[in-house]
This record gives sequence, structure tokens and C-alpha cells, in this order.
Amino acid sequence: MAEQSKTNQMAVPEAKAAMNRFKEEVASELGVPLKEGYNGDLTSAQAGSIGGEMVKKMIMKQEQQMSGK
Repeated sequence: MAEQSKTNQMAVPEAKAAMNRFKEEVASELGVPLKEGYNGDLTSAQAGSIGGEMVKKMIMKQEQQMSGK
């Protein structure tokens, strides 16, 4: 049987706390009831909206940095 890879590991483990704060901030902005620990009771739409907004904000930040602003 093939070994499963863990896809939820951080590429930069030192950034884990900052990413968690970012996720909590985005969830709060969107009104999604995110709590510490298990959040399996969130709908797919709620969880997806958090991740999607995080990606949107990270791309916007990178574009600003690349443009020199």
C-alpha cells in the first residue's frame, strides 16, 4: 500500500502561529464562527470562504510587494 502524504503540513513551520491568527482574523471578518481546535461542524461553504479569502488577501499582498507599493 502506498504511503499517504500529509497535505496540511506547513512549508515554513515557524509561520504556523501567524497563519492561525490570519485564519482567525479572516473568519471573524466573514462572520464565520471559528473556534480553537476542531471545526468540523463548519459547512463546506464556510470553510471554503475562509480559505478563499485568505488566498485572495495573500495574492493581493504579494502583488503590492511586487509592484513596489
